Amino acid sequence: MEFQLLGPVEARDGARRIALSGSKVHTVLAVLLLARGRVVSDGRLSELLWGWSPPATMNAQIYTYISRLRKLLGPEVDLVRRQPGYQLTAAGAHLDVLEYERLDRLGRRALEERRFEDAAETLRRALELWRGPALANVTPHLAEAELPRLEEARTSTLEHRIEADLTLGRHERLISELTGLVTEFPVRERLRAQLMTSLYRCGRQAEALRVFHEGRGVLAEELGVDPGPDLTATYQAVLSGELSLLPQPPATGPVSLVSPPVMVPPATADFIGREGEFAELCARLAPAGRPSGFRTRRLLITGMAGVGKTALALQVAHAVAGEFPDGLLHARLRHEDGTVKDSAEVLVRLLRALGERSEDMAAPDAPDRLDDLIHRYRTRTAGRRLLILLDDAAGELQLDALLPATTDAAVLVTSRNRLTAVPGSRTVVLEPMGASDSLALLAAIAGTSRIVVEPEAADVIVRACAGLPLALRAAGIRLAARPHRPAARLARRLADPALRLGELRTGDLDVGRVLGSALRARPHGERDLAAVLASPDGGTFTAAEAGVEAGLSEDMTEELLERLVEGALLEMAGIDAEGRPRYRFHELVRLAAVTEAAGKAADRRLTAAG
Repeated sequence: MEFQLLGPVEARDGARRIALSGSKVHTVLAVLLLARGRVVSDGRLSELLWGWSPPATMNAQIYTYISRLRKLLGPEVDLVRRQPGYQLTAAGAHLDVLEYERLDRLGRRALEERRFEDAAETLRRALELWRGPALANVTPHLAEAELPRLEEARTSTLEHRIEADLTLGRHERLISELTGLVTEFPVRERLRAQLMTSLYRCGRQAEALRVFHEGRGVLAEELGVDPGPDLTATYQAVLSGELSLLPQPPATGPVSLVSPPVMVPPATADFIGREGEFAELCARLAPAGRPSGFRTRRLLITGMAGVGKTALALQVAHAVAGEFPDGLLHARLRHEDGTVKDSAEVLVRLLRALGERSEDMAAPDAPDRLDDLIHRYRTRTAGRRLLILLDDAAGELQLDALLPATTDAAVLVTSRNRLTAVPGSRTVVLEPMGASDSLALLAAIAGTSRIVVEPEAADVIVRACAGLPLALRAAGIRLAARPHRPAARLARRLADPALRLGELRTGDLDVGRVLGSALRARPHGERDLAAVLASPDGGTFTAAEAGVEAGLSEDMTEELLERLVEGALLEMAGIDAEGRPRYRFHELVRLAAVTEAAGKAADRRLTAAG
């Protein structure tokens, strides 16, 4: 299946052109294709079909257009209803916009690397994909929304292709083309400077100067500005005779290339288990065969704090790094104390890695700074095969600013929360490790000999860590750092709930701090309920039982419990005989909640005493 947007909107099945009738059907297809696998809401479709005056039957009409498209496009195209709108995916389909962006990206890279022949040819191929004005048969509302962006991209590609041709000494053949372009785009200074350069190199200095003066007049009359530095510099070079009559030859020695950014930390050397999750994530990020240009690769790893989400994400990122030649980006989305980072702060760091200069970015106090950073980020990531690892996301709103606009880049997200509103995402839920994997991880860190010599103590340690890799790592490091102490000593201390979190702390690894931070990040109502329910017996409970304990209604209690489940701080423990869900805390989360509650009680006593 082939789709074309760079001209009249068309769909082809091999050599057969699919007959689409009417601007509305063409518009719906174009909107869904431009979304590149994301869900397009009914409201957005309505806005691009009818503007501010939708008919009363707009939902029915949209449904009719979707049904017609589904019938015409056939089974190769998956066109489905996904709230709040519709989603189109087409495995293996060809979209001219994606091919144009790919060629444009390759051509610009060749230009940066001074491979001018390759640059000129590749950019020319990109421009040949345009069959006329893009989106030529859609509604004016869609054309107004999307055409300026597409035309700007095309003109920029054209300028880069001309730059390559000028460097190759093709100035004579460029004069006619550039004269027409300057007439079409009279205030575009780069094209005017390129025309001046071509004229000068052909010995037509006076005409080059006239082009500058005409441009200065147009800029003053239409925009009220003077020529910019590039156009002025070209003018001064013509006057002084410093503008090279011949292009500089391409570099003949080794070319100094800018290395792609690699921000991802090293993978964990003693990674154990998670074979199924690892295989699934790798398969989705680097599928066998050519990945679909329409299918977004946004993968979410969720689970409780300390369960190993980041370790798995790093292992996967390094395993599939070869699929992402344009770089591996990484950003932590929370501070060390668990507070959420500002999206602008994260974007600035990512943009610097992508080559954006700090002085080009808006000042911190600029009113539209976040919008500017998002635009720069989506421009920088467009058409680039990047893997972006976003670690410890707080919610959908924070992520929205950090998701690239195209499907070339893949995104791997870790979060304690189930982020159901992230479009096109696939969620992998990470549970605590089983007993055998837990023992293997403890042995890998502490040393197999320590485990073999004291198997009973090792079993006690594993049970005390309750399948949490962070806890197992802390316990293993304590054993490895104290080879003269028997493992039984640590096992005895971990068996005491009052001492357990204190023992699971070494260096920067602190299980109590991590779990306490996760609890403190929740709203007050959820934290207070967790403190009340963290009873010493660690048993299960229903919403009704918890409500009695907390003095809340059953409905309110159930709502708070479900939010704690979504935040991976509470587990579902099955259904009771009356069909009601039962809940329980992970043992280490329960101990952290007890510690938090005790700390708050102590603070209240101090306040009262003061």
